[in-house]
Amino acid sequence: MHTDIESFLAHSIQLESEAARRFGELADAMQSAGNRPVARLFRRLADYSLLHLQDARARAAYRQLPVLKAEDFSWPGLESPEAAAIWAADPQLGPEQALQVALQAETSGRDFYQQVLDATTDPEIRALAREFVDEESAHVLELQRWAELQRAGLPLPVEG
Repeated sequence: MHTDIESFLAHSIQLESEAARRFGELADAMQSAGNRPVARLFRRLADYSLLHLQDARARAAYRQLPVLKAEDFSWPGLESPEAAAIWAADPQLGPEQALQVALQAETSGRDFYQQVLDATTDPEIRALAREFVDEESAHVLELQRWAELQRAGLPLPVEG
């Protein structure tokens, strides 16, 4: 899978970059459609991904990362694991469906980092993968909490 820290960081940067881009696109689509609650949710998730992207870039700042083309990335599926489903740009998407899309994206990101953690013996990759698993796990838990609030008819933290 990832045999060196530079490859792992290149994948992490790409994963977070694509997550931020996709959530940003979804937020823009929802804003244009007048679906403000879902736009705010997707914007918050784009901001989270941008924070992770900054962190990954900072960790890679003094390293020579490989220049990878799209086909060089090793993802479990066709896209980066945390790229939210593009069908979520449907203007009729409700907050409950948006939360499910977001939860799936964050869960996929967590699972990707967990697979790296489980597969590597490199101590530096293990340490970073563990941190990233923990961060993504926190996002999954937060989205699960938001889904519970939504089902209970309570406002989401992004609505206030």
